[in-house]
Amino acid sequence: MPFSAPYVLIASMDVALEHERLFNEIYDEHAAHLASVPGVRKVTRMKGQPFRIRIGGELVPMPEPDPIYTAIYEIDDPKVLESEAWAEACEAGRWASEIRQHTRNRKHHIYKISPSEREFSILHTITY
Repeated sequence: MPFSAPYVLIASMDVALEHERLFNEIYDEHAAHLASVPGVRKVTRMKGQPFRIRIGGELVPMPEPDPIYTAIYEIDDPKVLESEAWAEACEAGRWASEIRQHTRNRKHHIYKISPSEREFSILHTITY
């Protein structure tokens, strides 16, 4: 699946188990607010899972990631995150008042998509 933007923001966190259902309900709303910010092209949410992988002839168990919830925001430029529109979207809806205080282990990272990945993605999209 090709990226649609030259940068991605990876936002990861955990939530208290007793708030997990509400977290997932409200995060969908929160992601929609952030997706409406100019310069945000796409938001993808995911929850990590344990798995097993064969490495060097051995089947190695891998635990759940830490933190377990992640969202990938495809953005035009890191400056999008400094905008008033981003700040307003972060506070819109129920996220700030009902969920943010129940999250922990929050991590945010920016990655620039390598030119070869974007070239491959464009080629792949055209080819198929």
